[in-house]
Amino acid sequence: MTYTLPPVRGSLTPHRPLADLTWLRVGGPADWLFQPADEADLCDFLAALPLEVPVFPMGVGSNLIVRDGGLRAVVIRLGRGFNAIACEGTVTAGAAALDAHVARKAAEAGLDLTFLRTIPGSIGGAVRMNAGCYGSYVADHLISVRCVTRGGEIVELAAADLKLAYRQSQLPEGWVIVSATFRADPADPAALEARMADQIAKRDASQPTKDRSAGSTFRNPVGHSSTGRADDSHDLKAWKVIDDAGMRGFTLGGAQMSPMHPNFLINIGGASAADLEDLGEEVRKRVFQQSGITLEWEIMRVGQRTA
Repeated sequence: MTYTLPPVRGSLTPHRPLADLTWLRVGGPADWLFQPADEADLCDFLAALPLEVPVFPMGVGSNLIVRDGGLRAVVIRLGRGFNAIACEGTVTAGAAALDAHVARKAAEAGLDLTFLRTIPGSIGGAVRMNAGCYGSYVADHLISVRCVTRGGEIVELAAADLKLAYRQSQLPEGWVIVSATFRADPADPAALEARMADQIAKRDASQPTKDRSAGSTFRNPVGHSSTGRADDSHDLKAWKVIDDAGMRGFTLGGAQMSPMHPNFLINIGGASAADLEDLGEEVRKRVFQQSGITLEWEIMRVGQRTA
């Protein structure tokens, strides 16, 4: 990009490699990485940034493959100025607050958002993707979100405005979620803590939590992401159709479908973004050949491939 960007109080870094900002540790550089100091800094920057300049809001990179050619955009990554958590009957959390931290803080206050405890990533991404676990989804609890528009204006949206659906929402291009407010049932803090400890134990026993992954790779064909609902068919879990297609443990370059949980795409060492994406596409092809089911990516893939 050859234009001059507006002045900021946060940090604005040109040609910033993004691999170290993603859980999979892959990806080329962004043209610019902007880390705003606070909400006003973000508003001023977007208001002054020419509208033709693309922006990409990025969370903690837990559900993301940045391709090896990088991103021709200004990547906006929220930090400490956006991670406050307030528990006062409802729970309001900054977009940069980690899901697990929000669950713990809410539990301490006797408020039940325990479904967030094992979801990787931050609140902004959880809202954007309508994250869910153990039969509960963001859509079940979200009251409203506070956003900065591409033009730098602050807008409050009701949950219904986002049209939350399975692993998706409808947020206008270039808008940045800065905080979200949730309803949460009151409960005994000790009971909530015990429930979260049980969830962590179950997760660690069934998922490759010590490996470099981005969480679940593909959406479940039935349209639900968690156990606990009457219409959630075990036979149509993404991991099951991947396993049935013989792709558990399948390796391509430095990428592998986890032997422990075949819906987890992992970087076993030295993987490129192309390795990971190509392995995912091979899985989709083999599953379709074996079962006629077309798996849809849950991991977001952005940027340009290298030649």
